[in-house]
Amino acid sequence: MVINTARRLLLIASCLAVLAALAAGGFATVRGTRFMVAFYSHGFNAHWLMYMASNPANRSKVLDTLDQASRLGAKLVRTWAFSDGGSSRPLQITPGVYNEAMFMGLDFVIAEAKKRRLYLILGMVNNWAPFGGKKQYVQWARDKGHYMGSDDDFFSSDVTQSFYKSHIKRVLTRVNIFTGVAYKDEPTIFAWELMNEPRVPSDLSGKTMEAWVKMMSAYVKSIDHSHMVEIGLEGFYGESVPARKRLNPGSTVGTGTDFISNNRIPTVDFATIHSYPNEWMSGSSNAAQVAFMMRWMASHIKDAATMLRKPLLVSEFAWSTRSNNNTVAMRDRYFRMVYGTIFASVRGGGPCAGGLFWQVLAPGMESWTDGYEVVLERSPTTAAIISKECAKSDGSTPAI
Repeated sequence: MVINTARRLLLIASCLAVLAALAAGGFATVRGTRFMVAFYSHGFNAHWLMYMASNPANRSKVLDTLDQASRLGAKLVRTWAFSDGGSSRPLQITPGVYNEAMFMGLDFVIAEAKKRRLYLILGMVNNWAPFGGKKQYVQWARDKGHYMGSDDDFFSSDVTQSFYKSHIKRVLTRVNIFTGVAYKDEPTIFAWELMNEPRVPSDLSGKTMEAWVKMMSAYVKSIDHSHMVEIGLEGFYGESVPARKRLNPGSTVGTGTDFISNNRIPTVDFATIHSYPNEWMSGSSNAAQVAFMMRWMASHIKDAATMLRKPLLVSEFAWSTRSNNNTVAMRDRYFRMVYGTIFASVRGGGPCAGGLFWQVLAPGMESWTDGYEVVLERSPTTAAIISKECAKSDGSTPAI
C-alpha cells in the first residue's frame, strides 16, 4: 500500500512537471530519465517529407501522411533536414549555397506538422551516401584542394567541420515562410539529430566520434537554447564498457561509436537506438532475430536508467517483409513485441518512452521501397497495432 501511494505521488509530481514545462513555452525537454511531454513518443520515420514537399504537386503525399499520423494518434515523426549535393533536389547545393525550393518544402512540413500538433526530429546530415552525407562533405573539401584520406575525415577535418557548422547555423536560424518563426524558436521541433547513424570505423577507440559529438552538440546549443539534441546513434557498445560489446551484433564490429560514453556528453539530451536484426543477423532464424531485439532493448533500457540517467528513444525499428519469407503477420507480431517492451518501461517508470518504426511511405512511392516500408492505407493490421499503442498515451479509444 505504501508503494502504491508513493507511485501515485510520483505520477502526480511528473504530471505537474509536464504541465509546467508545456505552459512555459511548449518545447519538449528532459528531466532525468523522462521526457517532459504529455505523450508517449510513438511515431514513425518518413525521411522523404522535405523532398516531396519541395514540389507543390507532391505535397498531397505529405499532407496525407501527416493526417494518417494524427488519426492514428502518433505524436513524433523523424525526417531529414538535409540533402547535400548531387542532382536530385539538393537542399545544400554546395557549401553555404541553398536551394530555396527545398527549404520551402521543409518550411511546409514544419508548418503542417504544427497544425496537427505533431513533433518532428530533424536530422542534419547522413552517415551514408544517399542524400549526400559525409561522403559529399569530404568531396567538397577535396574540390577546394584539401587532402582527405577517407570519408571518416569528415569528423576530424577543420574544413568539413566548418561546412557542417555552417549548415547547422543556416538551418537553425531559418525563418519559416509559412509561420514566420525561426526554426530555433519553433516548439514543433522535438529535437535536432546530429547525424543519421554515425560511424567512424577508422578509429575504434571512439575518441574521434566523442570529440565530434562534444563539439557539434555544444555548437547547436550555442545557437539554440530551447531544443534537445541527440546524436543519431544505433546503439553499439564501445570501449568505455568492454563487457557490453558482446551484445553488439557480429556484423557491426568496428563502428567507432560508444553508446555509453557518447551519450554521457552533457550537451546530449537523450539516447537513441536503432535495430535491424534482419540485416545485422542475416542468415539467423526469425526466432534468433527476435531474441536479439529483446536483449538489445533490455540492455539499453537498463543502461539508460543506470549509467546515462537519460531518456531512451527507439528511433528506428523495422522488420523486413522481403527476407526469410517474412510476412506482414510476422511484422505485426514483431511490432507488438517492441511496443510491449516500451510500454513496460513506461509503466515501470523506466527511461524508454517511445518508438519510431522505419518507414512510412505514401501510395505512389513504389520506387522508394526498401522492404521495411509501411503504406498505412494498405496495411490495416499494422495500422491497428500502431493506433492501439498510441492510444495508451491518453487512454483514448483506438482510431482503428
